[in-house]
Formats: sequence, C-alpha cells, structure tokens
Amino acid sequence: MNELELLKPVSRSFYISIRLLPRALREPVALAYLLARTSDTIADSSAVDVEKRIELLGRFSRAIAGKDQTVGKAFEELLVSQRDPSTELGMTAGERILLESAEAILRSLENLSPEDQRDVRELLAIITRGQRQDLMRWGGELTALANAEELREYTYLVAGCVGEFWTRVCFRKVQSFTARGETEMLELGANYGRGLQLVNILRDASNDLRAGRCYFPEDELCAANLSASDLLNAPADFLPIYLRWIAEARAGLDAGLEYSIAINPPRVRVATVLPAMIGVRTLSMIEESGLEALRTRLKVPRNEVRGMIASTTITLASQSRLRRARAKL
Repeated sequence: MNELELLKPVSRSFYISIRLLPRALREPVALAYLLARTSDTIADSSAVDVEKRIELLGRFSRAIAGKDQTVGKAFEELLVSQRDPSTELGMTAGERILLESAEAILRSLENLSPEDQRDVRELLAIITRGQRQDLMRWGGELTALANAEELREYTYLVAGCVGEFWTRVCFRKVQSFTARGETEMLELGANYGRGLQLVNILRDASNDLRAGRCYFPEDELCAANLSASDLLNAPADFLPIYLRWIAEARAGLDAGLEYSIAINPPRVRVATVLPAMIGVRTLSMIEESGLEALRTRLKVPRNEVRGMIASTTITLASQSRLRRARAKL
C-alpha cells in the first residue's frame, strides 16, 4: 500500500507537506494522518446514524490500539449496506477508499518502530476521543458549546495534540531539529494545531450552524443577548465575539510561524509552515468577508494554494522570509 497515494485525494496541503519530509519522518506522520483522516471520515458520515458513528469510532480506536481485529469487516459492511448513489455516505471517492483500505493501513502501523507505534497510537487515542465527544454533544436542535474552555479543549483534542505529536517525532528523528527546548516547542506546536482548527471552525461556521453545531461559546452569546440560532442571521451584535475568536486563531497561526522559524532543516521547515501560510490566507478572507462568512463557506482557491506551495518550496521557507511574514501577521 502506498500511503502517499491514499493521502493525495483527501488533503490539500498535508499531502505536499508530508512528501517534503525526510523518509524517517514521512512514514509515521503519513500513517498518523491517514488514520486521523479515516476517523474523521467516519465522524462526518452524516448518512449514518450518530450512534453507529460513535460505535465505529470506538472500534476503530481499539483497532489502532491492537484490540479489535474485525473493524475492517465492519467498514466493508457499512459501505455495502449504506451504498446509495445519491449520497455515497456524504463521502468523496478518496474517503471511501480510505475506509476500504483500513485493514491495510492498520497493518502498516504494525511495521513502524515501537517508538513510532507508541506515538501514533497515543495521538489517535486523543483524536478519536475528541471526535466521539463531539458527536455525543450535538442533538437535533442547534446548540452551542458551553464556554471557551470547552472550545479550547475540543481544538486541542482534534488538532493541538497533532502539534505535540509532530514535535516529539521530530525531536527523536531529526538531527539538529531546533535550538529551542522540547517543552517550549511542544507548547508552540499545540497552540499551532489549535489555531489551525479554529480557522477551520471559522471557515465552516455556516455549514456547522445549519447542521445544528455552534462552536461559539454559549456564555459569550448569552452575554450579548444572543442564542445559537440567532447566528443564522449573522447579527451585528455577534461581531465582537467573532472578532475575538478570529484573534485567537491568528495567535495560534503566529505560534505556528514562530515554531517553523525555529526549525533548522529547510525541508522540515517548509513542510511545517505550509498549513500556517494557507491558514493565514484563509483567515484574511474570513476577516474581509466579516459576518457574511456565517452565510457561506470560504475556501482559498486551489490555484492560489498551488502558488503558495510553489513559492514556499522554491525559497525553502527561509527563516528571514518567515520572520517578515510573521511581522505582517
């Protein structure tokens, strides 16, 4: 099985980032991303009952831990029983292939070194826990997270932990990775991941609200005399709350740029910084759109993404160039 070929149709920037990594890093990072992308596909399969998705995520998590040998068959049964040309479980062709390849992906996990297996399994245990919690909190009515702490916990569980994983693997495998301490880089990496997830939440707010999910804290909405359902009309009173979370997302991307600047090997630096560059552009589009972003999903055009990737790769994301980009942020 070629992990990169499986990755290509289900990611925009991470496929390029992972291709740039040295081989020793590429294998565990690609496999971790494939596993996380597979669990994300399960969580987002809206044509399947929530209870079934929670069950499948639990089984997949146990399979990653080596405690369930039948999850591949469960995915096959799911794909057959739910096959519907009009919905295809709400999946892309690439996502369906991920589920069909689950057993092969899990076998590849067994081929990693014991240290890599440990790191990948610990990461996926956190991510799948966050995904299950997220599915369990939403009912039929539009509801919001309780407070900022809940939102920050969610962004850590599904993304901040990825920054920590990346940091641990790099410290183990990359010679002269950085002059900064591991504890400091772990914190920057976690904040970077959380910032990227906040950008996703801001970008996807319109779809989430219509699906009954509001990630903006209920206590902040109540303080502004708003409810989650009010946000469907993009009220002006929501703007201060919206700007606050845009600022927190921007702080997370700033942590990502600081993290990337600290990395010594150029290829690893480029691979690390690409998501931040795309995130910065996405956040600029959100700010330019204002509350209109609550009515429509924004996305950086593919040709613009390709241009950013080409420019960053050609210059190998020089540290001086990144410092200038960070100053603008």
